[in-house]
Amino acid sequence: MIHVVFQQADIAVLEKAIELDPKMTGLVVQILDDYATGPLGKIYEAEGFQERKAWWEEVLQYTPYAEGFTMTEDRWTVHQLTRFLKGGAFTFPAAEGEEARIYKEDDEEPAVWIWMGQNQHDVCGYYWLMSQLKDYQGNVQVLYMNNLPFINEKGGIFYPTNLFEIQPKEFLKAKRLARPITLSEFEVDPDEWKKLCQESAPVRILEGGKKIVSKELTFYDKDIFAAVGNEAGKLNKVVSNCLSKMKLKTGDTFLVWRIRKLAEEGKLDVQGDWTKGWKDIVVKPAGMATSEAQPAEEAAS
Repeated sequence: MIHVVFQQADIAVLEKAIELDPKMTGLVVQILDDYATGPLGKIYEAEGFQERKAWWEEVLQYTPYAEGFTMTEDRWTVHQLTRFLKGGAFTFPAAEGEEARIYKEDDEEPAVWIWMGQNQHDVCGYYWLMSQLKDYQGNVQVLYMNNLPFINEKGGIFYPTNLFEIQPKEFLKAKRLARPITLSEFEVDPDEWKKLCQESAPVRILEGGKKIVSKELTFYDKDIFAAVGNEAGKLNKVVSNCLSKMKLKTGDTFLVWRIRKLAEEGKLDVQGDWTKGWKDIVVKPAGMATSEAQPAEEAAS
């Protein structure tokens, strides 16, 4: 089988779970894009694809993730998943100077398991993916950790938002949640996704279950301003504080892009050379005197 996840950190924990249960043996692949942010209009067509590609190129500018970024990898993954579900092999693109890796099952009926945590990143990725797999209903399973209790490392009960928060051994219980995506879901969910694509809002959040709601570009601004506070601070620290305190999380790249936009609008002040990376950037409230711009931790040194 092939396991599909939507966050890099999910891969390692799921692979450890597979080591504990040979019945889960299979390939783990990731859908890379964060479909909870950015334009979605005509996303399955060349026009919409190029619009989203241009948006991501702007967002990723001056980030550690810009080099080697390509949106075609998710398309390739879907192509390989459909090939696998038809009884063929899943082939990874060959790196320069290397042979392509191939995964194929000869003895079992091919199956794809889609794993989701209770967050908008995973659920939007699910919508984007499953809308392209309707022809394989019966062979595509979903496992949604929706408002379910798990045991943490200290033995306490908690309700994880992301798959990577779950201990590998706990996945052995979670696998019992696997069920085929129903024919009804293959009818209803793509319609819900189509509506979201038509709205093409810059931000989407999860309100519960699989209900995704479109939000305005300024949705996370209150979290950013709260993280900046009344003093100047290094960008990395501002982003870290923001992510640790916000209830509905988004990616660090989106937050940094939004900080850049707020600076352009005069709502924040930013100092430093973006071309040298995030570590040299200082963020401060708009209008703070230049003499006050130095972060407190530097002033003390």
